Amino acid sequence: MATLFFLGAWAADRAEIAFARKDSPKIVIDEVVGYLTAMVLIPFTFGNALGGFLFFRLFDIIKPPPARKIDRQMKGGFAVILDDAVAGMYANLSMHLVLCWNPLLFQEMDRWVYSFI
Repeated sequence: MATLFFLGAWAADRAEIAFARKDSPKIVIDEVVGYLTAMVLIPFTFGNALGGFLFFRLFDIIKPPPARKIDRQMKGGFAVILDDAVAGMYANLSMHLVLCWNPLLFQEMDRWVYSFI
């Protein structure tokens, strides 16, 4: 995971230069790192994967501290990756809390997905 983070930061830095735009939407490695961070130590089920994705997108959009500060004040590929990694950490914590307090929440989504398979 650390290798992906640092390799992604290097690639995002080069991509920002090539696209001449800060955090270009064409750079997607930050989303990959953020989502993978959100899913660390979460058991794989379709429901959990969807829940982790939704939590990650929520925190990526609202950018809670320190993600907003990183996004606004830092420059380069490291900042591109780091703000999404922070959103992924918030999503991961949210997933762990949901699975701890209400482990059946995402199981209904699993039943729905498996009914089509």
